[in-house]
Amino acid sequence: MRLLAFLSLLALVLQESGTASLPRKERKRREEQMPREGDSFEVLPLGNDVLNPDNYGDVIDLSNYEELTDYGDQLPEVKVTSFTPATRISPTKSTTAPRTPSSNPTMTRPTTARLLLSSQPNHGLPTCLVCVCLGSSVYCDDIDLEDIPPLPRRTAYLYARFNRISRIRVEDFEGLTKLKRIDLSSNLISSIDNDAFRLLHALQDLILPENQLEALPVLPSGIEILDVRQNRLRSSGIQPVAFRAMEKLQFLYLSDNLLDSIPGPLPLSLRSVHLQNNLIETMQRDVFCDPEEHKHTRRQLEDIRLDGNPINLSLFPSSYFCLPRLPIGRFT
Repeated sequence: MRLLAFLSLLALVLQESGTASLPRKERKRREEQMPREGDSFEVLPLGNDVLNPDNYGDVIDLSNYEELTDYGDQLPEVKVTSFTPATRISPTKSTTAPRTPSSNPTMTRPTTARLLLSSQPNHGLPTCLVCVCLGSSVYCDDIDLEDIPPLPRRTAYLYARFNRISRIRVEDFEGLTKLKRIDLSSNLISSIDNDAFRLLHALQDLILPENQLEALPVLPSGIEILDVRQNRLRSSGIQPVAFRAMEKLQFLYLSDNLLDSIPGPLPLSLRSVHLQNNLIETMQRDVFCDPEEHKHTRRQLEDIRLDGNPINLSLFPSSYFCLPRLPIGRFT
């Protein structure tokens, strides 16, 4: 018993002496770290430091938080891959002013030059600023033109498709003696001045499908391809000898119109004629063949389409006896 009492007394003395040897500030700090009754937080020891609300900012330094996500002047692009709302983490305090993302303007087609071309069609405006000019070719597709723009003198190929051109005037092609091809597909053309193409002696291809034409003007004799499909063309709108002098004409496309007869006479140079989907009910004897020349054969004319018409081709055998192939159409 005496031995146990002696050991307890010795331990108490050593404890008191160890505490007394510590500096006063250190003893005070340890006493403050001891939990007290009523404290609502739990002390979390972190090595030589203790994490509590008083020194949270000292232990974990958040002063450089913005530097970790510095994207310069423009915020990064965010790609949404799910419908789950994203959680945005922001610091408690930030010394950097909030950034505003740079705006991305939407690219739109310029309309100033287009309006100028519509309001001042023949005052020497620089057409090549609106259209694309490559050598002797001018491309004015799909720019909402309402008139033929002033063209350079060297123009040989004009493409002005998918616009709103409604009329072709004599002055539109005046002096353009080098024009070889005019393509005005898919416009609103309902009227062409009778002499608009007369002096275009170099013209080879005249492409006018998907318009609203009811009649054809005088055509130059050098045309090789004439395409007037899907218009409102009537037989009365084609002059009786419109194609006779066109000795170089090879391809004649008149399908999907309102023709009630086959226009003729047709030149011997013709290789293909498309007349399908019209209102043709009858056929003249000399429209393709010469009834007096039974031994003559038109070997070049191999493609004739009359399908989609009410005509019964079996009733007019003398009209196509000279052809190397029968026309395509109804025979019953």
